[in-house]
Formats: sequence, C-alpha cells, structure tokens
Amino acid sequence: MKRDRVAVIAGQGALAPLVVGALDDACVFALQGFAPEGVDAEPFRLERLSLLLDRLVDDGVTRVVFAGAVRRPRLDPDLFDPRTAQLLPRILSAMQSGDDGALREIIAIFEDWGLQVVGVQDVLPGLVPGEGVLAGAPSAADRRDAERAAAILAALGPLDVGQGAVVAQGLCLAVETLPGTAAMLDFAARHKALRPDPGGARGVFYKAPKPGQDRRIDLPALGPDSVAQAAAAGLAGIAWEADGVILLDRDAMVAAADAAGLFLWARA
Repeated sequence: MKRDRVAVIAGQGALAPLVVGALDDACVFALQGFAPEGVDAEPFRLERLSLLLDRLVDDGVTRVVFAGAVRRPRLDPDLFDPRTAQLLPRILSAMQSGDDGALREIIAIFEDWGLQVVGVQDVLPGLVPGEGVLAGAPSAADRRDAERAAAILAALGPLDVGQGAVVAQGLCLAVETLPGTAAMLDFAARHKALRPDPGGARGVFYKAPKPGQDRRIDLPALGPDSVAQAAAAGLAGIAWEADGVILLDRDAMVAAADAAGLFLWARA
C-alpha cells in the first residue's frame, strides 16, 4: 500500500480543479451536493464523517487539503453512523459559533485521526502572491481607500461576517456577507452614485482573511470574474492582503485588469 498520500476535499468553484491537477496520486472526495465541475470526486456525507476518515487512513493518506467552497449541509439524524454520532455535539456546537469555529473543529476532528490538514498555499505556493502591484498603479487615494477597507474587515473579523469590502472616497459602499463576493460587488455597482465626488476616487475592492483565521482552510480567493465584477462596479481596482489570498488565474486576471484599466495590488 502506498503511503504519504494527499487527499483533497473538493468544493465548488475553480480552485479544486487546480489543486487536483497539480497533485500526483491524490484521492479526491467532495461533500455530497458540493462537488466541483470537471473533477472526479467521490461523494461523502457529513453524517458519515468517521467512515471517510477511516477510509483515508486505510488508504495511506497522511495530509489533507481543503479546496473550494461549500455551504453548511442539512443534517439527517437517521443517517449518522455510531462513531460520527459521538462527534455530533462537537460539530453542532462549532456550527453555532460561526464559520470559523466550524472549520476549526473540522480540522481538529481530522487531526484526531492522525491526518495533517495543510493549506492550499502549502501545496501550491504560487497561487498566493506576496506583496507587489501586479497591474496598473493605485493612486494615493486608492491606497487610502484600501487602508480603510482593511480596517473595516479587521473590525468585523470577530463577528465572522465576511472577507471583502468596497470603499470609495473613505466611505464603505458594501461589505461581503453570506451571499458572497458577487452579490457585494453588484450592490456596490447599484450604489456607486453615493460617492460624494462623482469625479473623485472610484473606489477599491479589498479582500483579506479574517483576523485570527486558520489559514489552512477557507482562504479567500480572487479570479478573472472578480476583475470583471469590479470593472462593472466602476471601481479603480482590487487590493488584497499579501500572502493571504489565492489568485485562481493570475495571468488572466492581469490581462483582464490591463484591458479594463484596473489595478491589482497585493498589499502588505
């Protein structure tokens, strides 16, 4: 039996196919109902989590990486196997504490089986850029708006609200909540007239992990769609926390930003 295998717990979106494609001999599983397109993933249910964990150990898996988006599944009490039922109080308590708490408890449960949970940045470090401007040039006003957005996310972090904000001319036009980034940018587009000076700074979309977030899981991500949505919202560009955000297709993002006249900035 081959040892030291990596398992990918794949979710929806473009990230999981990138991770699976870059790993040799990875086994791939997906929470039922959240499998990504284009990936051959074996489904599992949270009610039978212990069976999945046993399977990973038996298959020689030592490391696990979570890649992609999922939402909280509805649990069916009739489907719990006895060992997973023993974990139910931990799972339910964590879910009540918010997304971060739930994810930390899931990591802890995997580690109880001797499985090391690693981040996407650990297996594909090139997807998480360090400090620097990748496209365009943020103005002094843009940099102030990005700083303001970073402060807003830092303040909201303990409330487990979201990982994105839009700020224009020092004013917060939108923050990311449960509907996600696209809904936030659509809201900002519909309310861009609220900027005090129509000829002033157009605004910045800023993305960052939550303060204190376990960065092995649920790291925020940006892709070409993010650039298109920011352009449609009339923003000047996109900034994010350096070493804290996944870029799903850097080359395509840079090309799209150049074409739209937006900046892309990994902010320290």
